[in-house]
Amino acid sequence: MKKISLLAVLLVACSALSYGWGFFGHKLIHQLAIYNLPKQLQGFYFKHQDYIISKSVRPDERRNDDPTEAPRHYIDIDVYGEEAVHTMPEAWEAAATRYTPDTLLKYGIVPWHVVVMQKRLTNAFRQQNLDSILYYSADLGHYIADAHVPLHTTVNYDGQLTNQKGLHSLWESKLPEQFAHTYKLEAKQAQHLANPEEEIWKVVRHTYSLTPQTLADEQEASKGFTTATKFDEVERYGKMRQYYSDAFAKAYQERLGPMVEQQMSAAAQEVANFWYTAWVDGGKPDMEKLMYEKLTKTEKKQLKQEKKAFRKGKLFDKNLIVAAQATE
Repeated sequence: MKKISLLAVLLVACSALSYGWGFFGHKLIHQLAIYNLPKQLQGFYFKHQDYIISKSVRPDERRNDDPTEAPRHYIDIDVYGEEAVHTMPEAWEAAATRYTPDTLLKYGIVPWHVVVMQKRLTNAFRQQNLDSILYYSADLGHYIADAHVPLHTTVNYDGQLTNQKGLHSLWESKLPEQFAHTYKLEAKQAQHLANPEEEIWKVVRHTYSLTPQTLADEQEASKGFTTATKFDEVERYGKMRQYYSDAFAKAYQERLGPMVEQQMSAAAQEVANFWYTAWVDGGKPDMEKLMYEKLTKTEKKQLKQEKKAFRKGKLFDKNLIVAAQATE
């Protein structure tokens, strides 16, 4: 068995047990989204940052107990035809009439569920219910982030149809865990979305367009590796399992170029956009009045420091990534 670091074993374990971006990726995206919010919301979300970040993975944890949860994380859009990503009705009622609700549920409903969660968050703002605002913010952000993962938009979700099994975890978990400290994670202040339904479908169409490269680059990177160098063997639950090696992950990352970091930045941007839109559409409640406790001087200073580090790409250098701290 090849020797790998204890941290690598822990990250592999987290990746194998998680979905979407993996625990690390989802937590990082939610943290970055907070920096993209305007002042009216930023203090509130930063005050509750620990909750927002820790609960960003709750939808994945629910999958183990809730049989209705899994379809909310993806859409195998190519099942409906090569052009379906452009012809699928965006409204649930129209899509269900064309394909039946059971069919939609079978192949995933992430864009429609994002719309459902957006309405719930908007209503929470309208009712000025702090607990519901936090709950739906964390969950909504998770589904939006999942919609930015190419392998969440295709029936070949793990490369299982092209002899690339394990690709899902490699792209969305191992690459961010191994290389996020090198990413140029950029964003701009959140914008109000005139039509959240149209926006999430725009996201899905772009994400799906990245699927061919996601698959092809793994095949090209594989040409420089043997089975022995492409994979590490790790013992889990008494069985030896194969996972992509660090060396192969590096080669794959180089072939992909900025794809993963761009999708991560885009996900953080959209999460902030949807949060902000829900607040605006919910009547723009005064968030300071809803907070159980105001930001302290120390917290205000910390937020300023983190935003500055984010703009300069120094969050990792200054050990300000919450998810990275949790894995040490």
